[in-house]
Amino acid sequence: MSSTSRTRLRLAIAGLGAAAVVAAGLVALGSRDADRGVEAPAGANQALDPPATTPEDLQLSHDDTQPVSTAPVKARKLRAGEQRTTLQIPDAYTPSSPTGTGTDDYRCFLLDPGLDEDAWLTGTQILPGNAEIVHHVILFRLEDDSVAQAEAEDAESPEPGWTCFGGMGLEGEFNRVDDAAWLGAWAPGGRETLVRDGYGVSLDSGTRIVMQVHYNLLLGSGPDQSATQIRWRPKADSDLTPLHTTLLAAPVELPCRPQHELGPLCDRDASIADAKKRFGESAGQTANLLHLLCGTNIYATQTTSCTREIPRAMTVLGAAGHMHLLGRWIRIEANPGTPEASQILEIPLWNFDDQGAKRIKPLHLDAGDTLRVTCHHEQDMRDLLPAFDGTQEKYVVWAEGTTDEMCLGILQVVFDDEV
Repeated sequence: MSSTSRTRLRLAIAGLGAAAVVAAGLVALGSRDADRGVEAPAGANQALDPPATTPEDLQLSHDDTQPVSTAPVKARKLRAGEQRTTLQIPDAYTPSSPTGTGTDDYRCFLLDPGLDEDAWLTGTQILPGNAEIVHHVILFRLEDDSVAQAEAEDAESPEPGWTCFGGMGLEGEFNRVDDAAWLGAWAPGGRETLVRDGYGVSLDSGTRIVMQVHYNLLLGSGPDQSATQIRWRPKADSDLTPLHTTLLAAPVELPCRPQHELGPLCDRDASIADAKKRFGESAGQTANLLHLLCGTNIYATQTTSCTREIPRAMTVLGAAGHMHLLGRWIRIEANPGTPEASQILEIPLWNFDDQGAKRIKPLHLDAGDTLRVTCHHEQDMRDLLPAFDGTQEKYVVWAEGTTDEMCLGILQVVFDDEV
């Protein structure tokens, strides 16, 4: 990776975490014409033709009127050597907009699995306490030097946990994308995730876990006391191959439709300012910093992508995608446009209520190979979904709210130098 690429990566990662540095004149705004200025992935002309669907099909695939079931999840049988530990938010938390603007609250809670020996994490399950307001949950492994800071943040707030738009909300957080601190994640449709036999995620003794919960308040508010169950086994009793998470984020630059383009938020600068108002300066800058990560210019378009070189040889074992309600399709590819091109994940009709990870046939990649995530979003979904009732159309960029958008690929990988 070139020094320029490393600089872009460091700056963009800071934006994906909680400590962005605002750079004036970061990138220049280009043409507002749709689908200009973004490199088209292999086969894009065919992929840009959406699947044959009716409005009814689309609405069913994004049914934001039905909350996730809160019925008890039947526990799956433990495998040989596994133990199960349940970690719950210590006290009920009632979310609200931290800035007083918008309908989203990101809250982090510090959890202690009580490990007195080194262990392997072999599975996670999220148990949303109030499924009407829990949009997604991410579990982070907390490094030793950040525990005291997390404890201080937790103690400072009179309510359980602390505000954490964009990451864990800790000073100096460096949320690596090639080897992320993620332990697990849940979004609507997610189920218990089991690591393949022979693999595990390293958890040292004394490890603390941060559970980030994204609350969306479109359907109202109310107390929540979500929990997670983790499967683990002692390292002393097993020799497993370490698993890691690689994140592939791409910008979102979705313009307003022509009949709405005079709206106050249909200007990109106004939309960025709105994101900063709702989520703070740092998280609001992510839309710009992603272009540094990806080396792309800013153009209004329905289809965006990001291609990155990988710094270490790896084998990909699983994949998932994440968008919000305006998403139509998502694709993850390896080495696109080359004789070694292969497709890792293809979701031709995005279903917000089915975001579970998918196992794939193991795919080996060498250092210097490329990974690309591509997403397609459409403003027409606004006319179909109750979540947008009473909202004004806007130029949509990457931001934290449910009615904002994201384009994220999530890969479960093994690094060759650890095998």
